[in-house]
Amino acid sequence: MRMDVLLVDDEAGIRTVVGITLGDMGHRVLCAASGEEALELFRRERPPIVLTDVRMPGMDGLELLRRIKAESPDTEVILVTGHGDMDVAVQGLKLDACDFIAKPAVPELLEIALKRAQDKILLREAVRQHTRELEEQVRVQAEKLVKLERQSVAREAVEGLAQVMGGLAGEISGELGVFNNLPCLVSVQDRDQRVISVNRLYRERLGDRVGQPGFSIYAGAAGQGLESPVARTLRSGLGQKSREGLFGEDESLNAVTVHTAPIHGRDGEVALVLEMLVESSEVQRLQDELHTSRRLYRQLFDEAPCFITVQDRHLRIQAANSRFREAFGAGTGGLCYHAYGRGERPCFGCPTLKTFADGQPHQCELTVRGKDGRPLSVVVWTAPVRNALGEIEAVMEMATDITELSRMQDHLASLGMLIASLSHGIKGLLTALDGGVYKVNSGFRSGDAQMVRDGWDKVTGLVARIKGMVLDILFYAKKRELTLRTLPGAELAAQVVEAAAPKARQQGVGFSAEISPDLGACTVDEVVLSAALVNILENAVDACRDDGAKTRHEVVFRARPDASGVFFEIEDNGQGMTPETLSRLFSVFFSTKGSRGTGLGLFIAKKAVDQHGGRIGAVSEPGRGSTFRIWIPRTQQCGAGTPTGRKTECPAESA
Repeated sequence: MRMDVLLVDDEAGIRTVVGITLGDMGHRVLCAASGEEALELFRRERPPIVLTDVRMPGMDGLELLRRIKAESPDTEVILVTGHGDMDVAVQGLKLDACDFIAKPAVPELLEIALKRAQDKILLREAVRQHTRELEEQVRVQAEKLVKLERQSVAREAVEGLAQVMGGLAGEISGELGVFNNLPCLVSVQDRDQRVISVNRLYRERLGDRVGQPGFSIYAGAAGQGLESPVARTLRSGLGQKSREGLFGEDESLNAVTVHTAPIHGRDGEVALVLEMLVESSEVQRLQDELHTSRRLYRQLFDEAPCFITVQDRHLRIQAANSRFREAFGAGTGGLCYHAYGRGERPCFGCPTLKTFADGQPHQCELTVRGKDGRPLSVVVWTAPVRNALGEIEAVMEMATDITELSRMQDHLASLGMLIASLSHGIKGLLTALDGGVYKVNSGFRSGDAQMVRDGWDKVTGLVARIKGMVLDILFYAKKRELTLRTLPGAELAAQVVEAAAPKARQQGVGFSAEISPDLGACTVDEVVLSAALVNILENAVDACRDDGAKTRHEVVFRARPDASGVFFEIEDNGQGMTPETLSRLFSVFFSTKGSRGTGLGLFIAKKAVDQHGGRIGAVSEPGRGSTFRIWIPRTQQCGAGTPTGRKTECPAESA
């Protein structure tokens, strides 16, 4: 899909290369060498996508992002960052950047980022189109309802019209043009019940009866004149309503409802009588049409694939469709921000209030909470609901659930950050690996066995680190189901000790295990859980290795039972952690190892514990060491009683 793309970079060479790439993809490219020039060009051209470098002299990429989003929230901005700018990239995503890519902007990553931006633009346009179509259907149905409701109050209208026409008594003759658009038969009769004026429908159905007795069209007593509806009005001076039999021009007999109203002359006496006849079949047809319209409107309202409410000026819900009630558990009468779990005040920049203020549709993205407490990402659109006078009586709010789309975007953005960060780390490891291979080859050529062993140890260590990085990426990128198996807790603990002890010995760190003999059995995914425990143990070994303040270091692994689960404890006397480090310990991409770490190990370990319905925590003191405590239930709530080896996914519980 061809789009205009504004390319912003202070380096002319990058603008040229990236501009050629974007042009080859079929896009029209607008180039700017600074943030100030880009903002001026954006205001003039309004491109839907902006691709900007972050670090530029003067106005940088983040400030340009802020200003563009303030003027045009729908514009998608992609940030281009260098290595080491991950914090800046995260800040940009918080400012609603669509995506980021790391330098150099290779065509493949550039195409993926542009495709993501185009998808968001197309989604918004689809929601807009859906909203316009819904508004049009609502408008058409509302017009029908207004028309039918007007007809239903014809009786009251007759009284008012009679007063207006009082001043015209004696001046009416011929055809009642003012009533020609009414779906009923209208005539005006004098005190002798002679027809002096009729509307077009009356003339078409009953012929030209001006000058003839008006009662002659009725069957029975009413057709004799004395008991006709007009005669009763002349005697009582009051309007009448009755059911009569009506002869048509072809002498057929039809049932009609007759309304009459007196028209008083200047002397206050009844001078004329306004008579309106509504055929019963027409009344039934209008009632059926009204019922059908209401049913279709309700069906449209309820079955629309979004959450719909109608709100008054106080944001009180006047109507809500079934999807809204199912998701948020709120019906009419409540406040919308209470239903959305947004606290005691309206949302900042509430689109509904904006629509009440200016009468225009508005759109925004919000994070709300359903009745089960789960957060939902929604795109909200509003449209005014006007009365017959054009005044805004209410606002219709339509919210589309984009939670899964947002989750996928966040996940892809996180993967992009991870890959950009790890690519440099892996490059360094590969360079070091070349050095290890060279050392091995040199040892073989010179016959130096010690050099061969040293080089091979370096190679195996580097390969293990590269393997760990790749496995971390795969584990993070893919949603993994648990494969549960019931096994003795002591067996699981022994597997962990067997996997972790060699590294401790290799690093010269003491390692001991204190495993209770009565751990009992537990139902776990031994691969996932043992990998998490080994990761924490290896981190403990690394913390001891990096601590130069002590001469002896030790890591202790403990396992003990309790009534419903198993406690694992990993204690070291390494360098310890600051409170700030502890607070970010299980955050994705956070690492204290610099280029040696991926920032995924403890995040994945906590994810594994959460999947088992367990808890994990840590205490630490700088210079004294750290202690990790993990509790795992013996059985999984969502997998209890399932056959051995069955795959299941367990919801994470609060640690």
